[in-house]
Amino acid sequence: MLGGAATWPFAARAQQSAMPVVGFVNSSSAQAQVAQAAAYRRGLEDSGFVEGKNVQIERRWADGQYSRLPELIADLIKHNAAVLVAGGPPAAQAAKKATSTIPIVFTSGDDPVQAGLVSSINKPGGNVTGVHIFFTEVEPKKLGLLRELVPNAGLIVALVNPNFPAVKSQTQELQAAANALGQRIEIINASTEHDLDAAFASMKQLQAAATLVGSDPFFASRRDQIVSLAARYAIPAIYEQRSFATAGGLMSYGTNLAEAYRQAGVYTGRILKGEKPSELPVLLANKFEFVINLKVAKTLGLTVSPNLLSTADDVIE
Repeated sequence: MLGGAATWPFAARAQQSAMPVVGFVNSSSAQAQVAQAAAYRRGLEDSGFVEGKNVQIERRWADGQYSRLPELIADLIKHNAAVLVAGGPPAAQAAKKATSTIPIVFTSGDDPVQAGLVSSINKPGGNVTGVHIFFTEVEPKKLGLLRELVPNAGLIVALVNPNFPAVKSQTQELQAAANALGQRIEIINASTEHDLDAAFASMKQLQAAATLVGSDPFFASRRDQIVSLAARYAIPAIYEQRSFATAGGLMSYGTNLAEAYRQAGVYTGRILKGEKPSELPVLLANKFEFVINLKVAKTLGLTVSPNLLSTADDVIE
């Protein structure tokens, strides 16, 4: 019995060490990415890899603090990661800078070619491939939906993170869309929890009719704080992720992130089986979802038109 008890932990450790290690690093937080992380594991399983059985996943979360990413990725490399999975543009950029040999699978809202992650969509080249999530491209659509719900909005404030790699194109897309619609818009920056508090106080002072919260992993990691502030100041808001609406936000419109992460899991499995990232075309996440929280709309005294309701993929009542 004693010999068996002593042998088992050793055997278990040996088996675990023989498993390939996936280094999963994300720009956001574990709390904000529960659905995405679960979908990623499903994608791995679709490719024949089950965590704890024949693959080990080491997870690291930046919690919206992008300066931490190089250190987190260096730690994963020390753990002999066979593949790095980088969630969000900041993580993708940091992983790309950290290694030119370890395969990288990204889920990123940056244009992967313009951001220098890959040579082309169809032939990535190098050690990087992944799933392109449309972040900046959805901002005009979000603005249009917000205007449809609040048609007489004098001023709409767009909340963006100046540290987000795609913030320049994000604000350009928003301003161009606002100009085309004849909508007055003001950009407010926030990159810390304190900034968020100050931003919503400013919105109230400016008498903003509504706010558009930009797509950004930092904002996702501060979801509950942002939803709470929008409720406190009674400001109608639209977000990018479904989780904001389910957490008490008014509306969300954006890429189906769970499906994008599932696809990243499938690609990770294919690489673990021997395929090269340079030969795996970047996937385009083309599934979008629009969610309306009717309970919040009623609290804010807003009437949701039948047309807007008919276009929603999900209505929370």
